[in-house]
Amino acid sequence: MSTQQVLILAFAAVAGYLIGAIPVGIIVARLSGGPDPRSVGSGRTGGTNALRALGRKWALVVVLGDVAKGAVPVLIAALISGWEPWPMAIAALAAVLGAIRSVYIRFHGGRGVGAGVGTLLVMAPLAILFTAPVFFGAVIVTRYVSLGSLLGAAAICPATLLAVWLTQGSVPPPYWLYATVGPALIWIAHWDNVQRLLRGEERRLDVGLLTGRSRRR
Repeated sequence: MSTQQVLILAFAAVAGYLIGAIPVGIIVARLSGGPDPRSVGSGRTGGTNALRALGRKWALVVVLGDVAKGAVPVLIAALISGWEPWPMAIAALAAVLGAIRSVYIRFHGGRGVGAGVGTLLVMAPLAILFTAPVFFGAVIVTRYVSLGSLLGAAAICPATLLAVWLTQGSVPPPYWLYATVGPALIWIAHWDNVQRLLRGEERRLDVGLLTGRSRRR
């Protein structure tokens, strides 16, 4: 491996983490004058808590921002490396890690789902078509966003490998790393949700928040 390749990998890791760590939910809350999403629900900064704290419009902004902070570093890594898979995979994993453990907010953050979707948009967009029905189906049937996220994350591995195989004819090692470690990070970030699901204490999605007929707390 050449010095240039090492530098590109290092840059991809640092840029991926620092961009992925941007606390979009907190920034949007401050700009909109709304409550900090960490003050409600699970105390996380992602889209579900933003929905509870800020309402539909600002929650959508948070979700789009979270997706962007996953997509942008992977796209940067792709452009500077000539679309080499290793820098892209490293940037993707670093972005998800940053989203979960952000240096800007004392290593707290979200669950990494939005950033994970953003990385998929660049690395294996076809995989989103395979995983989206799993996520939305679970949420619609159970009203547990966490369960939808967990099942969607579990589906990322086979979906990514299948998408890459269909488009490239083979699956390079970086995609195997990305498809296994990425979902594992998201599952670890959801561990408190897993425990609440097992105890039957998990919070269900208030459909009224989506329709505008429920008060935010």
